[in-house]
Amino acid sequence: MSLAQILQQSGAIESMAKELGIDEQTARVGAGALLPAIVAGMGRSATGGSGSSDPLGGLGGLAGAILGGGGGGMLESVLAPKPTPTQQGNDILGSIFGSKDVSRSVAGEVAAMTGLDEGMLKKMLPILAMAVAGYLANRGSQGDTAGGNPLGGILGSIIGGLASR
Repeated sequence: MSLAQILQQSGAIESMAKELGIDEQTARVGAGALLPAIVAGMGRSATGGSGSSDPLGGLGGLAGAILGGGGGGMLESVLAPKPTPTQQGNDILGSIFGSKDVSRSVAGEVAAMTGLDEGMLKKMLPILAMAVAGYLANRGSQGDTAGGNPLGGILGSIIGGLASR
């Protein structure tokens, strides 16, 4: 099952649609177009620090943003009926993209590709990042790990799934 399907089944897409005031199909299209950039950014974070002293093998900043941001509770924040507190999502985006300019660029490219509103996509990015991170943290807490790294195995399987498309 793809990550987009998992988020759909969890209710995250429906919740995002309601929060952003868009229909569920638009949310699905936006999420589907944004997910590859988010997962690729997480993958770069997972593999980027192999030569460093980072005990999490390159995941230090990302794992800190995810686990320090409430871990699996982030998915519940997205699913809650009240507005999602997006600071955690922005922290994750900062960790995986490095700057707000890259996030803006991703939203702009997806808008040009899909015809969706760029402003809406910018609002969707941190919520989607929180949903993905919350799902990953939940999976990591269930023992789906690689080499003791709570996120590496999960990211590896997701990135592998994207590469096989």
